Amino acid sequence: MLKNYFKTAFRSLLKNKAFTAINIIGLAIGISAAMVIYLIVRYDFSFDKQHPEADRIFRVVSDFSYQGQPSYTSGVPANLGAAVKNEVTGLQVVAPFFGYGYDVKVTIPNGTNVPHEIKKQNKLIVTDGSYVDLLSLKWLAGSRKQAFKNPNQVVLTAKQANLYFPGISYAEMMGRQVVYEDTLSTTVSGIVEDIKGHTDFTFHDFISLATANAKKGVIPDYDNPSWTSTNSANQLLIKLNPNTPVSHIKKQVNTLYHKYQKTDSKTETHEFTIQPLNDIHFNSRYDNFDQRQANKTVLYSLLGIAAFLLLLGCINFINLTTAQSIQRAREIGVRKTIGGTRSQLIGQFLTETFVLAFAATLISGLLAFYLLKVFADFIPEGITYQMMFTGQMLAFNMVLIIVITLASGLYPAIMLSSYKPIQVMKGLDTSGKSSGQYLRKTLTVTQFIIAQFFVMATLLVGSQINFALNKDLGFSKDAILYISTPYKQVNSNRQQVYLNKLKAIPQIARIGTGGAPPSSGNTMSTTMQYKDGKKEIETEVFLKYADENYMPIYKFRLLAGRPLQAHDTVGAFVINQTYAKVLGFRDAKSAVGKMIIRDNKNVPIVGVVQDFHQKSLHVPIKPVVILTSQQRHYNRTIHLALKPQTGNDKSWAKAIKQMKKDWKAVYPEDDFEYTFMDESVARFYKAEQNTAKLLNWATGLSILISCLGLLGLAIHSTNQRTKEIGVRKVLGATVSQIVTLLSVDFVKLIVLAFMVSLPIAWYAMHQWLQRFEYHTNISLWIFAIAILSTVIVALFTMSLQTVKAAMANPVKSLRSE
Repeated sequence: MLKNYFKTAFRSLLKNKAFTAINIIGLAIGISAAMVIYLIVRYDFSFDKQHPEADRIFRVVSDFSYQGQPSYTSGVPANLGAAVKNEVTGLQVVAPFFGYGYDVKVTIPNGTNVPHEIKKQNKLIVTDGSYVDLLSLKWLAGSRKQAFKNPNQVVLTAKQANLYFPGISYAEMMGRQVVYEDTLSTTVSGIVEDIKGHTDFTFHDFISLATANAKKGVIPDYDNPSWTSTNSANQLLIKLNPNTPVSHIKKQVNTLYHKYQKTDSKTETHEFTIQPLNDIHFNSRYDNFDQRQANKTVLYSLLGIAAFLLLLGCINFINLTTAQSIQRAREIGVRKTIGGTRSQLIGQFLTETFVLAFAATLISGLLAFYLLKVFADFIPEGITYQMMFTGQMLAFNMVLIIVITLASGLYPAIMLSSYKPIQVMKGLDTSGKSSGQYLRKTLTVTQFIIAQFFVMATLLVGSQINFALNKDLGFSKDAILYISTPYKQVNSNRQQVYLNKLKAIPQIARIGTGGAPPSSGNTMSTTMQYKDGKKEIETEVFLKYADENYMPIYKFRLLAGRPLQAHDTVGAFVINQTYAKVLGFRDAKSAVGKMIIRDNKNVPIVGVVQDFHQKSLHVPIKPVVILTSQQRHYNRTIHLALKPQTGNDKSWAKAIKQMKKDWKAVYPEDDFEYTFMDESVARFYKAEQNTAKLLNWATGLSILISCLGLLGLAIHSTNQRTKEIGVRKVLGATVSQIVTLLSVDFVKLIVLAFMVSLPIAWYAMHQWLQRFEYHTNISLWIFAIAILSTVIVALFTMSLQTVKAAMANPVKSLRSE
């Protein structure tokens, strides 16, 4: 019986080649999108699931509030780890660690004058054996008891050990030297296995905590004694005892902090939160060790897009199958007359659907390969095409085929198998039931609701990206680039040597030094006070370190006072408008000359600049102080304004080539890297640009699938009305009149779909724009373009069939009458 089902199914599908092709293409597009999206979603939700008892592993993070303005960091005071380990109950493991915040050069002495060097190692942490315990890493050499006991010890993961010491056994690696930045010499005291599976814990060099505690300054930026300093590099992982409430641990940790940190500020609060392990990969409030973070909202939106595209393909199948019912009616009547049961007919129709879904899945495997390449910037690096052929993926495809078979084929199968033999054998039209017509119209409207929603969403996201990239940010970003000099050379004179070389390059208009550029992902803040004679105003202030050339390079607009000058050192502040308003000044001039208290020192305000965006448009402008500093590590970044280039002028390329040459002469051991300011700003909206790209494809695919279905219905409609068209032409109807007659009903459905999708799209777009502190407006042109574009595309699609039918010779359609 099953063999007969398949033989009949193939025969029926080959007989109706056009409808079969439309159904397979529509389903293949939806299935390929579902495959790729399933890979992405499964990949991200699998992070750090492999650790034993992962539900009891947490990270302690910090939540700050300055005058009601919240801020968040994954860092904690360095002293907190030891205090929690000694005084907090209910914990099985306490694992503090400190992460290097920059790339490190590693040298492996090998007994020759040319040691083995590995540059740009950036997954180094300072910790103790508790970190290895927490992640349950297996020891391949050494032991937990001895590996972190003494200063200048290092434990390596297996992969890193083989990178440093290729070709020898783990036992031979023990006791070998690893030198970091030419200054910190360590001895290999242990080797542990690599973490299996997808993880954010990609650290591979574990320097003993005793190393940092033995000598201050041996680990740069490691700050141990202060309870007032919260550095994002200092982090704390914990593992709770079974049945220990998270609230119990949170209360103890905050009580412990207030026990040692006794300062009481009315404008600042600091509270610790206990973050679950499975939240680290998704929560953008706190970093995940400077790696890619996923967004659950985006992932669920992806699932929604996949579901919509599959739904469109299924709608096509239902529409076209029910539209063909009159052609299958006699077949059904004959089958029932010779003894076929309804269950057998349902089985036959579901088999046909299964064959279609299976063929579409095979084609979608090829389409998925292409989609992975198209969305390479959007798809995580860990996802490859080979993952399509895993057992889990094959199981997903089989489940998908079954779901599609039932979703697409069950209703048509039940409807077609319900025909009574006596009616169809007498030639009665069973396809004209009003319920069937209403269903097809409803499904067509549903298709275009989805398609037009995607059109409107695409237009709005593109409009917001264009708004963000072209908005006046309060500073110039054109023809400006910046270069960060090596941290390890901060106390040498190399930067000045390099600056002197840059001054000789004629294409450079101006050179300055300072910290991060005006708009940057890196922020530095502190609290400052101002006394107006009645009360003290304490504010969190963001700092921008700069020399006298920084403000002219970025063309800040000075509202009052003067810019920074070379002789200011740390004796002058330039503030922004927002800070002036926070301090209570109605106009910029009133702020000039007033004193700000920083670290118990009075510093004058010498100028006020117009507000500028320190980050993306997602966040509001914050109070800012622009200041100079004699400490070299605050002036590591070189800022360059280039002279304009015109036409095919290659002056910038020549200048950058010379910069690189000079860099290699001054910093031979470091790679030359530079960033244009406009590119840096554009990176703030990488997620939105990826979303726009995804929506462009979703829009195109949804319109394609919908129009394929529309074409199929147009073919069926014109076939059904062939004789009517012939009569009308004989009576004098023109081609344009007949095309209008055949198209008007479908256009009405598209307009109805627009009326339904408009409020849905407006609400969704309004909610999405709330993610931005500064955003564009939802313009009427978005809705106008949506309806006009879909109507034009739909009319063009239908014209492929309606024009052909309208131009046909009426003699052929009427000669049998």
